[in-house]
Amino acid sequence: MTPVTASPGAHHHYWQGAFVDDEEAGRRLAGLPAIVEAALAVPLETETVLAACDALATALRDPAHPVSARLAEHIPTDGDGDGEADAAAGSAVLAELACLLGRDELTRKVRRELGSAAPQRLNRPDAKETVYEAWAPVGLVAHIAPGNGAAVAPLSLVEGLLAGNVNVLKTSSDDTLLAQHLLAELAAFDATGAIAERVVVLRFPSSRQEWLRLMCAPADAVAVWGGEAAVEGVAAHVPAGCRLVEWGHKISFAYLTRDAWDDPRTLAALAADVCLYEQQACSSPQVVYIDTEDAEEVFAFADRFAGVLATMPPPPPGDVPGTAEDAEITTTEMIARLEEHLGLTRVRAAADGSWRVLADVRPALTASPLHRSVWVKPLPRKQLIPTLRPMRRYLQTAGIAGSRPDIAELSRTVLAAGATRIAPVGAMTAGYSGEPHDGVYALQRYSRRVAVRADERFAATACLDDLTGPVEFPPPTGPLRDKDTVQELNAQVAAHDAELYFRSGGSTGAPALSLFSYEDYDTQMHAAARGLLAAGYDPARDRTANLFFCGGMYGSFISFFSILERLGGVQLPMAAGTDHRATAEMLVAHGVDTLFGMPSYLWQLLNEEEELLRSYGGIRKIFYGGEHVSEGQRAHLAETFGIEVLRSLAYGSTDLGPLGYQCEQSTGSVHHLHADLHTLEILDVDEDRPVAAGETGRLVFTTRARRGQSLDRYVIGDLGRALPGRCACGSRSPRFELLGRLGDVMRVATYLLNYRRFVAIASERLGHRGEIQVVLTGGAAREGLTVRMEHAAEGSAGGSAEAVRAAFLDGYPELRSAVREGLLDLTVESVDGDALERTATSGKLRTVVDRRR
Repeated sequence: MTPVTASPGAHHHYWQGAFVDDEEAGRRLAGLPAIVEAALAVPLETETVLAACDALATALRDPAHPVSARLAEHIPTDGDGDGEADAAAGSAVLAELACLLGRDELTRKVRRELGSAAPQRLNRPDAKETVYEAWAPVGLVAHIAPGNGAAVAPLSLVEGLLAGNVNVLKTSSDDTLLAQHLLAELAAFDATGAIAERVVVLRFPSSRQEWLRLMCAPADAVAVWGGEAAVEGVAAHVPAGCRLVEWGHKISFAYLTRDAWDDPRTLAALAADVCLYEQQACSSPQVVYIDTEDAEEVFAFADRFAGVLATMPPPPPGDVPGTAEDAEITTTEMIARLEEHLGLTRVRAAADGSWRVLADVRPALTASPLHRSVWVKPLPRKQLIPTLRPMRRYLQTAGIAGSRPDIAELSRTVLAAGATRIAPVGAMTAGYSGEPHDGVYALQRYSRRVAVRADERFAATACLDDLTGPVEFPPPTGPLRDKDTVQELNAQVAAHDAELYFRSGGSTGAPALSLFSYEDYDTQMHAAARGLLAAGYDPARDRTANLFFCGGMYGSFISFFSILERLGGVQLPMAAGTDHRATAEMLVAHGVDTLFGMPSYLWQLLNEEEELLRSYGGIRKIFYGGEHVSEGQRAHLAETFGIEVLRSLAYGSTDLGPLGYQCEQSTGSVHHLHADLHTLEILDVDEDRPVAAGETGRLVFTTRARRGQSLDRYVIGDLGRALPGRCACGSRSPRFELLGRLGDVMRVATYLLNYRRFVAIASERLGHRGEIQVVLTGGAAREGLTVRMEHAAEGSAGGSAEAVRAAFLDGYPELRSAVREGLLDLTVESVDGDALERTATSGKLRTVVDRRR
């Protein structure tokens, strides 16, 4: 990250990556429309914003980080000269910003408000229709920030960035340069420069009307923070058709039922709400209503509550009212005391003026002068709506205390009257992640819902953006991680991020545990569903049997159930079983035409029940996962059962989820990368360096769709190579070809042998269409390699064992050398499919069984 520096003097405006002075800012403002058009030409990925915000949040959590030190200089102080108090206040501001800018917080906000972690992508909301929808930026958002909230201004602009907009922010001329420098630091964490292109921060007084006009004239939305006067001043510059998003001052109140207003705990909680922030928060109670029409009960409650307020700690030294505020408090209290003679009010106040309770028999909502000044009024519940509705524009939080039925009933009534937020008394100022603000979601106010309706040519296109360009993120950095390392990291995952537990099938070693949040699982299932559409699955017509293995925390069956659920496809969740006759009869009885499952299991099912399933003739599609299907097996399935589509339904792992998918133009083991979820590197087998273009190497994935976990640069254990050029399907998502697992590459008798070569020789030279397993054994003089070949399948290798052995030796020079040099004994066995070793959990064929250890 490059440190952010500002030029000396009056360079207090930040404009697209540089600090500029008044003259330059004025010149650029005149050309703002053209600047906006240029910036909008390149879409801003949500992930780009999330990554930069998270990096900034990480820096802000460390007081010793240079970013924290630079920003601390711009945090406003109360001016009393207490350096220690100012430092503590500054640390609190940075800590608050760090919390609000963290990835988890912002991702949850984006999901809650816009429905997904990548809301800008044109996906199909209904997989059965070629209609694409997305949230698009409105264009230019002008933010008019208040002068009393250090964090409000930059966070408002971050919301604009999350929606993909270009943003111009006005801060008060009395403000420090915190917003300018914070957003400059944010932009510096984005190596793409896309964030800087969308950020302009200006500091000028509201009296500078020409700048305000130039700021608002090209805007598509104007967000203004402040009271009615501030909103009216800005509204005059808002052009027709432009959204005016008002974040104005609000009034909040507490409402106590009869069984709550005498409860000491309720009164203590209410006093805490009043004193926290000295009523400066919009959610602080200014009025306390009690469910009565009796004036004496109002006065009696006011006396009791005054006694509780008197016990509260005094306000912090920096939170005393200013001259104007003090005058308003004095005037309000004096008028209330005068009205005591009319029997309308009763005042209870501290001798030192630190608090006051103003009891009033008139129920109309009245704003408080704040600083622990509280109105107490009667309001029977039957009068709630007529009393409060006239003030609905100003209502925000209602803190309700009462019985459970009372709270349920009163919540509905108060919401109908115009309040936007209900909270328990004692927690009125508290919020939760993703909470709507003043009755709306900010990101939706800064976005447009857009749609594209396409024709049948797009039936296999799940995301329209895949046809325009790949999703690109900064290259991954840091150490490589293997399965053991990830298993160690699992122990550090917080409990609230570990909501779903899966175990691997154990086909390549001991079963491993993988942890997911439900949000991440949902994101991955939607991605896999899009991949399945690209592979040729038709949710409107296909009738699918889910025949993956289930149980023991194994994820395949559950995952593909979830995928079909999101696609809205017809599904028979049967799961793999040992009674192949019963399974086949169920397929026929329910008209199944599409099978999901592991190739090993489907191969056994189809061949064992060949007579019944051939006579049925209804199976048209097979989508498989977890294993390779040889060319011989493909030919056999097409010729024998009339299979029209035989394609990988996903390439993935238990740890990382779906990694790749096949399209209708993909053959063999070629897949497209789920580029919106992962970044793929291909590294040399022996050295941690990228391979040359087209060469085979280790597949290394970095995933971004995981909450509370870092799965960067995960060496998954597979081999593959990148494929150049654009796929014939039109997608620009990167392609790669799987070339087996590292475990398929065996060091035997000083030679490196590949299981896939044995499969290819058996298929091409011998016409073998069954399964193959390689077993390695050790010996005193030499090692042993046994090729076990399934003989039950039609088209299995014919001829004597010697003839088959000779074919392997002839087709594999390295194998031939090892045998001739006396380092290896090669044998061939013909066996039943049931005799081949498989993993207990998933049913996968163990391609290489190494018994040398």
